Amino acid sequence: MGYIEDLRKVIGNQPLMLVGVAVAVINEKGEFLLQKRSDGIWGVPGGFMELGESTEEAGRREVFEETGIEVGKLELVGVFSGKQHFVKLPNGDEFYPVTIAYSSKEIKGGVLKADGRETTEVKFFKANQLPEGLNPLIKNLIKKYSVPFSQ
Repeated sequence: MGYIEDLRKVIGNQPLMLVGVAVAVINEKGEFLLQKRSDGIWGVPGGFMELGESTEEAGRREVFEETGIEVGKLELVGVFSGKQHFVKLPNGDEFYPVTIAYSSKEIKGGVLKADGRETTEVKFFKANQLPEGLNPLIKNLIKKYSVPFSQ
């Protein structure tokens, strides 16, 4: 049982403020690694921090858990928060995420594979050939940041 699940036992569905990470992994061709989540939505690897974890540790852990690859150096892209990011899940849980977004061009190893739980497919995409069903926030970020990565 994780930190968030423990909190939910105490407060139920009430809104929480949760800190998470998102990592844009870019290969040597300038392509972005995307994962197709179990809900059918494409996005970048990421998730919530656990107690005692740094954001960088959480980012590397999430990339590995969800895609099977290891990344090295992470570069800060930005921090995203506010009421426009409010989430209400089908089970009634509510939260306001504070998302720290990173990019990494340093793929250190591992085998690209979906974890079969949260992720059903993983694949690299060119910024101008993104898949249908991509999270709109992620699509805008990729377009905004793809120019520096393609150099």
